[in-house]
Amino acid sequence: MGKPTGFLEYQRIQERKRPVHERVKDYKEVSLEIPLEDLKEQGARCMDCGIPFCHSFGCPLGNLIPEWNDAVYSGQWQEAYYRLEQTNNFPEITGRICPAPCEASCTLSINDAPVAIKQLERSIAEKAFDRGWVMPQHPKKETGNKIAVIGSGPAGLSAAQQLRRAGHSVTVFERSDKAGGILRYGIPDFKLEKRIIDRRIHQIKAEGVIFETGVDIGKDISASYMKKKFDVILLAGGAGKARGLAVPGDGYEGIHFAMEYLTRSNKFTAGEISRDEIINARGKKVLVIGGGDTGSDCVGTARRQGAEKIYQFEILPKPREWKEAHNPDWPFWPGILRTSTSHEEGCERDWGIETVRFSGRGVKIEKAYFQRIIWKQYEGKYRKEIAENKDFSLDIDLVFIAAGFVHTEHSDLHRDLGIEYDQRGNISVDDRYSTNVEGVFAAGDTHTGASLVVRAVSHGREAALAVNEYLCS
Repeated sequence: MGKPTGFLEYQRIQERKRPVHERVKDYKEVSLEIPLEDLKEQGARCMDCGIPFCHSFGCPLGNLIPEWNDAVYSGQWQEAYYRLEQTNNFPEITGRICPAPCEASCTLSINDAPVAIKQLERSIAEKAFDRGWVMPQHPKKETGNKIAVIGSGPAGLSAAQQLRRAGHSVTVFERSDKAGGILRYGIPDFKLEKRIIDRRIHQIKAEGVIFETGVDIGKDISASYMKKKFDVILLAGGAGKARGLAVPGDGYEGIHFAMEYLTRSNKFTAGEISRDEIINARGKKVLVIGGGDTGSDCVGTARRQGAEKIYQFEILPKPREWKEAHNPDWPFWPGILRTSTSHEEGCERDWGIETVRFSGRGVKIEKAYFQRIIWKQYEGKYRKEIAENKDFSLDIDLVFIAAGFVHTEHSDLHRDLGIEYDQRGNISVDDRYSTNVEGVFAAGDTHTGASLVVRAVSHGREAALAVNEYLCS
């Protein structure tokens, strides 16, 4: 694939980004497009490795990465897009927000920088939209089956699109005002502008999928009605139950879950609410608890709002720093230190810190108290120990808890349907995405727990295949 000697001749191109001083003044995307000639060189770096781990191991969707790399190198952009859309409903989205496990699996990563797969994916998708190649795909015949998809995040949207293309009548129900789920309300515009979601939903609607927004199934519409009206119900509500801290003082005003903060900010950016309705970090000392992507998104949002000081603390130890272009030996790659665009914009990060309590004046938070943690290994398992005389406190005005998600939200709909959960509290399914209730399926984070958007898209597609087989058997 690509140019046989390309990986020897060309270096990996780094992501192009708007300068920090410019981008923190707005919510527009941080990343910039890459010139076509540079992209052709990146496609040329795909080395015909024989066993494309990027496709077979790294990508949950099984994207045909070597094939569209070769097409880009040859200048066959339309062919590249046709290869890309065979496995991925939303390459313009995954090409922006996916952490790119495909690149970590690239054979070049053994001793060199991997192919810039993520940037190629995004550019292929953007060129397809620009040139009008992204067209509605209508079914060849109608089956007469009616399917309800509950939730319009990446799993729900991909499942709905695949099922409609198979000829079924599909209605997507979303309790929020607009479709998109976590893509719209959980990811800031500086990573994913909402026009990107809107144009894809426009295509899905043109294919015949019906969207009912502002409808909370189980409250606004009963489970019994849904069972009578639809042949299949597919639950794709995500993993919305956030993990709290449960420490003294966690009820003070000014302490919020990260998703509440990000959702309000995204609604304000979209013009859906006023500035008075957001949680505003302007001029405040902000603490973000949790070192993952959601915490990073809080950092970037607070920076744009004009926070005076931003701290991001993680209870786990500091990851290994790795500055080489190639991967460290397995299994160290998942545990290396990563710096997001939000971190580049300014915050104080620290690791091995446990939040133990909060204090305040009246009902408002004023101070947070911490202890440092030492992680030691005993019989193959890590245990935390409190470091002596390492306690400290900080003056804090706002706290955003980004400590992950426990499981899917247990709703009235689940209860009324009689849905069973697994030991972690997620919806229990078999290997065909079927729940314990006849005709009810589940896909995405609602049954796996919080995971990657690309994995949710994959599960949505697989669940759609299982539902189609169920209806046609």
